[in-house]
Amino acid sequence: MCGRVALFTPPVRLARFLDAVLSTGLEDSQPSWNVGPARTLFGLTDDEHGRVLAPYRWGLIPPWASDPSIANQTINARQETVMEKPSFKAAYVSRPCILPVDGFYEWGSEGHRPKQPHYFTRRDGEPLLFAGLYEHWRDPRSPSDAPTIATVTVITTEPGPDIDGIHDRQPVVLEKEVANHWLDIKHRSPEQRHELLVPSRPGILQHISVGAAVGSVYNDGPQLIEYEAPQSLF
Repeated sequence: MCGRVALFTPPVRLARFLDAVLSTGLEDSQPSWNVGPARTLFGLTDDEHGRVLAPYRWGLIPPWASDPSIANQTINARQETVMEKPSFKAAYVSRPCILPVDGFYEWGSEGHRPKQPHYFTRRDGEPLLFAGLYEHWRDPRSPSDAPTIATVTVITTEPGPDIDGIHDRQPVVLEKEVANHWLDIKHRSPEQRHELLVPSRPGILQHISVGAAVGSVYNDGPQLIEYEAPQSLF
């Protein structure tokens, strides 16, 4: 599961890195070192309007949902079933996206210690590019001209060697050139794109243990990604 990320690089810089146009709604975005579900992620899409980086709420709401509470169960989509699950299969075919982040957190249980948070980043310092899906949902109780809510999910897969046994899942981290293929629904079949959803190669990710404060989304700031030695119960 991936349920907490850091996203502090200015969106204009991420858009430049991804050769994308920045949409409205991101100009006043504030950096965060502790982004959780129901908060804002940046999604890169590529369609007839070109490559656009736009804000999305984390937790995908499929168009057929009667209310937004389903988003509590759809912050992640499993690579093994993403093509089949009703919540994701339509988005998988037509609405892939890339979710750039600075890092992500996973909690591991090490010996008799309490669950220890670890902060993962790319070893080369570049942004992490998660494979994701997006949808636009309109509350069926709202007028037909009411605005839609843009939502996303992060696709996860089995852990690669860099996860170091800390967790049994990891987000699908795409290399920049592979990310282009993931978005290419015109020239690549769903099956071909599914082959891209694999664990990270050895040496891509690095991690450090960090403090327990990241466990609450009410805590924020760069101090959350500073090294903190694991604490023992004894």
